[in-house]
Amino acid sequence: MALVLLQRIQNTIGAYPRQFWSIASGVLVSSAGSSLVWPFQFIYISRTLGLSLSTVATLITFASATGLVVSFCAGAIADRFGRKPVMFASQAAQAMAWILMSQAHSYLGFLLPMTILAAASPVYSVGSDAMMADLLPPEQRASGYSIMRTFNNAGIALGPAVGGFIVSRSYVTAFHGAALVMAIYSLFLLVWVRETLPGRAAGLPAAAMAGQGGYGQVFRDRGFVVFALITTLGMTAPLIMWTLLAVYTKQNFQFPEHLYSWLPITNALMCVFVQVLVTRWTSRHRPLSMMTLGMLVYALGVGSVALMSTFWGFWLSMVIFSFGELITVPTGTAYVVNRAPTAIRGRYMSIYWMTWGLARAVAPVAGGFLNDRISPHAVWYGGLIIGLASTLGLFILGGRRSLVAAPEPAL
Repeated sequence: MALVLLQRIQNTIGAYPRQFWSIASGVLVSSAGSSLVWPFQFIYISRTLGLSLSTVATLITFASATGLVVSFCAGAIADRFGRKPVMFASQAAQAMAWILMSQAHSYLGFLLPMTILAAASPVYSVGSDAMMADLLPPEQRASGYSIMRTFNNAGIALGPAVGGFIVSRSYVTAFHGAALVMAIYSLFLLVWVRETLPGRAAGLPAAAMAGQGGYGQVFRDRGFVVFALITTLGMTAPLIMWTLLAVYTKQNFQFPEHLYSWLPITNALMCVFVQVLVTRWTSRHRPLSMMTLGMLVYALGVGSVALMSTFWGFWLSMVIFSFGELITVPTGTAYVVNRAPTAIRGRYMSIYWMTWGLARAVAPVAGGFLNDRISPHAVWYGGLIIGLASTLGLFILGGRRSLVAAPEPAL
């Protein structure tokens, strides 16, 4: 049995290029560093400012809205100048943001680093996802993104486990630790990672590649635009959960940070040990059918929080929620990158990740409003309704053959 497992591991390693595994290893370290803090930062900000949940939530909304402008530009930069500059700038910016966060004591003081973080995270995803598509053939991309998520979530499993104890003693130490890790990974990208932009290997100048399409071509792809809008709506529900669950359990059930940390750890461990198996199953079905299923499971996981009042109840909600994530995230990424023409792949990924940015901007305000104006339980019922609406939209889209078909490439 051990020999068979070892052989499978060797075969898997050999099936992907060396740079793929270099990026995966870097993602493991980077995600461990950032997750020292991010599951708990809303608790810290809320406590430091002493403001209502809906007021504090506007920080994320303003930061995300500003960050959308940067992430929109990231696709064009990645297509024109390369994936590597975008990825390096993102990690370096995150290192600076965590240092600024450690010194913040006011609303405006928190707004700047949160804006940097809101912009840098999707910018990195634009470059990284485009680079993975450059490295891998279409038939390997879904499994490749699945493996990348496994490494990412292995780091997320490690980060909160350590961070939960660190922040219980010193949030500033956790902020500095996250900054150090981001800085190390940015240097790794600068020194060890090679550029993969199509055409660069053939010696074509950036200007020659720039005219091969643009955002106009992206927006003429009506099927993709509809998919992005429905996804924006649907991702609001899980982002409500990631944004507000820590504060909800802290304020209403007095969960300490080190106990809450086991919820994101559970999510991360499921991504590590179950993601590849789930992706093997989802890759045998139509992507939009799997997106519809994943969004439904997401909605049920978020809605179930309203019924829970103990750690194990919230843990069960996280398990349900995580299955939605396992189905949806790699499927959506592979669907978009396979649909995109090679020359404007970065732009497609930029628009796709903007759906997450828009959802991240809307989620805290919507959740904070429901919490303060109606009741804490209304947050989760609202998330359920939003998720179900997106599920219905994806189901209808999947039946529209004219929209599902990939567009003709631009001449």
